[in-house]
Amino acid sequence: MHRLRTTVVRLRPITAPQTAKSQSEPRLAAVRGALRTFQPMRSYTASVSAEPFLNGTSSNYVEEMYYAWLENPRSVHKSWDIFFRNANAGAPPGAAYQSPPPLGGAALGLANAQAMVGLQPNVEKLVEDHLAVQSLVRAYQIRGHHVAQLDPLGIMAAIDPGPPPSDIITSNDKLEFYGLDESDLDKVFRLPTTTFIGGSESTLPLREIIQRLEMAYCQSIGVEFMFINDLEQCQWIRQKFERPGIMQFTLEEKRTLLARMVRSTRFEEFLQRKWSSEKRFGLEGCESLIPALKTIIDKSSMNGVESIIMGMPHRGRLNVLANVIRKELDQIFCQFDSKLEAADEGSGDVKYHLGMWHRRINRVTDRNITLSLMANPSHLEAVDPVVQGKTKAEQFYCGDTEGNRVMSILLHGDAAFAGQGVVYETFHLSDLPSYTTHGTIHVVVNNQIGFTTDPRVARSSSYPTDVAKVVNAPIFHVNADDPEAVVYVCNVAAEWRATFHKDVVVDLVCYRRNGHNEMDEPMFTQPLMYKQIKKQKGVLQKYAEKLIAEGAVTRQEYEEEIAKYDKICEEAHARSKDEKILHIKHWLDSPWPGFFNMDGQPKSMTSPSTGLTEEELGHIGHIASSVPVEDFTIHGGLSRILKGRAAMVGQRVCDWALGEYMAFGSLLKEGTHIRLSGQDVERGTFSHRHHVLHDQNVDKRICIPMNHIAPNQAPYTVCNSSLSEYGVLGFELGFAMASPNALVLWEAQFGDFHNTAQCIIDQFICPGQAKWVRQNGIVLLLPHGMEGMGPEHSSARPERFLQMCNEDPDAYPKFSAEEFAVRQLYDCNWIIVNCSTPANYFHVLRRQILQPFRKPLIVFTPKSLLRHPDAKSSFDDMLPGTHFQRLIPDSGPVCEKPDGVKRIVFCTGKVYYELTRERKNRGMDNTVAIARIEQLSPFPFDQVKVETGRYPNADLVWCQEEHKNQGYYDYVKPRLRTTVDRTRPVWYAGRGPAAAPATGNKAAHLVELQRFLDTAFNLDAFTGQS
Repeated sequence: MHRLRTTVVRLRPITAPQTAKSQSEPRLAAVRGALRTFQPMRSYTASVSAEPFLNGTSSNYVEEMYYAWLENPRSVHKSWDIFFRNANAGAPPGAAYQSPPPLGGAALGLANAQAMVGLQPNVEKLVEDHLAVQSLVRAYQIRGHHVAQLDPLGIMAAIDPGPPPSDIITSNDKLEFYGLDESDLDKVFRLPTTTFIGGSESTLPLREIIQRLEMAYCQSIGVEFMFINDLEQCQWIRQKFERPGIMQFTLEEKRTLLARMVRSTRFEEFLQRKWSSEKRFGLEGCESLIPALKTIIDKSSMNGVESIIMGMPHRGRLNVLANVIRKELDQIFCQFDSKLEAADEGSGDVKYHLGMWHRRINRVTDRNITLSLMANPSHLEAVDPVVQGKTKAEQFYCGDTEGNRVMSILLHGDAAFAGQGVVYETFHLSDLPSYTTHGTIHVVVNNQIGFTTDPRVARSSSYPTDVAKVVNAPIFHVNADDPEAVVYVCNVAAEWRATFHKDVVVDLVCYRRNGHNEMDEPMFTQPLMYKQIKKQKGVLQKYAEKLIAEGAVTRQEYEEEIAKYDKICEEAHARSKDEKILHIKHWLDSPWPGFFNMDGQPKSMTSPSTGLTEEELGHIGHIASSVPVEDFTIHGGLSRILKGRAAMVGQRVCDWALGEYMAFGSLLKEGTHIRLSGQDVERGTFSHRHHVLHDQNVDKRICIPMNHIAPNQAPYTVCNSSLSEYGVLGFELGFAMASPNALVLWEAQFGDFHNTAQCIIDQFICPGQAKWVRQNGIVLLLPHGMEGMGPEHSSARPERFLQMCNEDPDAYPKFSAEEFAVRQLYDCNWIIVNCSTPANYFHVLRRQILQPFRKPLIVFTPKSLLRHPDAKSSFDDMLPGTHFQRLIPDSGPVCEKPDGVKRIVFCTGKVYYELTRERKNRGMDNTVAIARIEQLSPFPFDQVKVETGRYPNADLVWCQEEHKNQGYYDYVKPRLRTTVDRTRPVWYAGRGPAAAPATGNKAAHLVELQRFLDTAFNLDAFTGQS
């Protein structure tokens, strides 16, 4: 028990975790018949050898006596009482011992002993006071941000409504909360190890402790971090904000910051002077965002980052493009010219949605840095997962497994950050193995208002940033009118990301000087806030005055800096007037070097055969039906599946899963990376895929046979995603954006689940090329089919995708026969297929990579066909020279006497097998032809024309299993009519209109099925109808 210390200078208080532990796990020991629940903490500093009586078993005895004394000083002999009091007062154990008084009651010894005891401080009071100081420190660390001076407008209720915490010393009377008073302010206390406010000092007076805590946590920066469950990370943050004098800037750093503030502010003022009536979503009120971003980029470049992908909303976007990405100013200014003509294909987008890609030298670090600002729609936060996906892809392609070379920065508005669920979905991807980007820096432009909505009705949390706590991301709130605090916080954020590779949030608490846009009147809804804003001095003016007062710059230097940038803007404006044509390609955010010609066109307009040799099919089939790892025990049921695959390979046929395996394996062998993502895709929702094998005897041991196709193959990534559609589909879209030489697929668990990702489909995938001139080859696999399983999980809503196709249903395309198919593909906005055979599915997947351009591919995949005995393909349909069949004609008896065919039924997907079964049962193989339209968009006008011409006496029927107001009918009917020059009607056989996609009753399902099959094969069903 080397030394027991409780003096002011030497006491080492119990830490909060230890206190909690002692309370939750009381040590119970019998002391003279009583139960003792107090678990003390002792700190020994003297060596054991210096006090030999503390060695061996005697130390255990002394320890027990000490426990008893702590519980009740009268429970031990007076000599022990004196000893422990002296030891606790700081005396070494040898000096702490006093001889007990004589038995005769000699007064001298007793008087001396009592005198020494009387000199000792009140032990309990000392312990309580030190614990109080520790609690005080912890209170500031946890809740200091609540009283920090964060709001430039001084209307704190907009940020964090509610009274200040009672445990923060906002006045001396608050000391009573800790059992302290003003007389304690000059007492010296030993600092706990969980604070760094002392710097090199281990003790401080209480007054100084409070003052330093105020400086660290209650000025222009409010730090939220004590919810983080990692001690090292908490200590790291404490050091960054608590060490005295840590936020110091050199003269050069201050001048650089002022120059950046000048550019940020004067850019907005220039736009306001030149185009006062134009929407631009300016940055006024948060001009410090520009030095904030530049600081993050500088620090990250210093730490080795070579590429940064950014996503942001519209507010301040033009300023970021100009002063962070460094887009040419004349290119920005010419966007305001209403007479500018668009030269590129597509419809374009408004200037504050456009993106940019730029590689330049970072002037601070003198290193190359690539900056990419992603184009995005008005749908706030929708770009978040897209940025993360592209970041992950760039990390993957350059082998950056730790995120040291490629990183992402996401900018947010306060209302959207709190209100949009995709923010939460994106955060939850941040630490998943196949989705992590190893830390994102989030910067919130906290206007304290959302359009016209006050924070008190926009969120239930204190701050808009509380969502970040779910992933233990530290949150740095900072007053945006204090540029030095902003820059310091951004430096810390960049260091945090480089050190821990975790997300971090910078909350720039600012204001919006104008309305939602420059034309909007905010006084309607926030009169008091905007009265204050009108009185508010600009941050540039305030900071310039501060530096001039300090002598860091002269007024003349400041004015020269302003004049210099104004001149740059004026010269760029003059050049912008020479621009007559708008080149959307100049705003491309994801270029693909070498994929297109110099003019951005495909290098060819031919699509090669997608077939494979017999040997390749056999080799891939062998891998698909084996376990290429030794001593690996698979499930018995899986063994039967693999044997079944081997049998199919021996018979030269493949089912749906094997057809997919053939496509994937061959592309991997040819060097194309494949990434398949979605809920439960490793096994497959319907237990058909099994691309990841699990050892039945060793936990977490897996085997991916697809990565054993060939020695130099590309890697195959197959990953079960979180239970998210919006976030994950956005992520995969971003991944596909990074390179054209990868097949990126997202599979919905059921096709109708895509509707929770509708924003990504509607705003990015469907119109992406038209708006932003960027192609994308992402593949959506959407299980679809009426199986009698109820209204959910039946329909992938094909009508929605078909409605958004950019093809004219009333115009027959004017292409040559040789180029018809590829020209159609090149002109469409996306490709939509519903394959009925494994071979066609195999071909369409390979075509997606082998064609000379990229288009999104929507595949309505089957469910019952996965195991349907007739839904198998011969290897002959997959050999060299074979292609994807846009339409599969009837090759049965109807071909012998086409003039005798009374009806041709067009259909797509699974219903074909129900039609052929019904035709066979009715013996109508010679009178009814059935043609499958495998590619719905672009519509195969040429092949449909051939098919309708083959049967001149047949009426035309479209048959589908979906309801009439759903499915394909409204899309197909006008195109069929166009194909036959509107000379023949197109009849409908299928379910009637309905609100729900399918019935929930199995019997009703079968009745509906039989009813439309009867209609399809009743040759008199449409007699007399017009």
